[in-house]
Amino acid sequence: MSWWERHVVPRLVELTCRGDEVDRFRAPVCAGLHGDVLEIGFGSGLNVAHYPPSVRRVGAVEPSELAWRLAADRVAGAGVHVDRVGLDAQRIEAGDATYDCVLVTFTLCTIPDAAAALAEARRLLRPGGTLHFAEHGLAPDEGVARWQRRLTPVQRRLAGGCHLDRPVVATLERAGFGIDQVEEGYAPVGPRVFGYVSHGRATAR
Repeated sequence: MSWWERHVVPRLVELTCRGDEVDRFRAPVCAGLHGDVLEIGFGSGLNVAHYPPSVRRVGAVEPSELAWRLAADRVAGAGVHVDRVGLDAQRIEAGDATYDCVLVTFTLCTIPDAAAALAEARRLLRPGGTLHFAEHGLAPDEGVARWQRRLTPVQRRLAGGCHLDRPVVATLERAGFGIDQVEEGYAPVGPRVFGYVSHGRATAR
């Protein structure tokens, strides 16, 4: 991990991924979480405020030491026990069928091998467990998608590996998840190349 990724990217994510416009995606995705939850890409804990009372404990996967430090106050006030259980979503040290739910928000874009991370999520989910997701990705409009593909190499360098052009629903389906519910569309603010968001719930087939 470069100096930029260690010291700058977590603060950029904290700045750009908080606030009412992003919370409008976080809140409905966190609804329905229950029991033992694995959160992939915990970041600075921006989902904590949206955990419902039905959540018993949270296993947090977060590679950034700075992001974990930025999350300290949110973790302390979470009202639920949060443990950092791993640094790499592609390889998590936990037994099969450990979690009732998996939560992933604005994270799949940066994971080097999203398929491997989703395979781990499937392994760790209990039978009938659900994956709750809110992710930005490839837009259906060819003009927007063309710019997403052009800008992704630059975005990856500036934003810790973030891909603008990953197809969210197709990536989940290829990983063996059935989509139970999904809403897709452009965020109401910001450039369209950054703001095509898919959010919903999926179950391992």
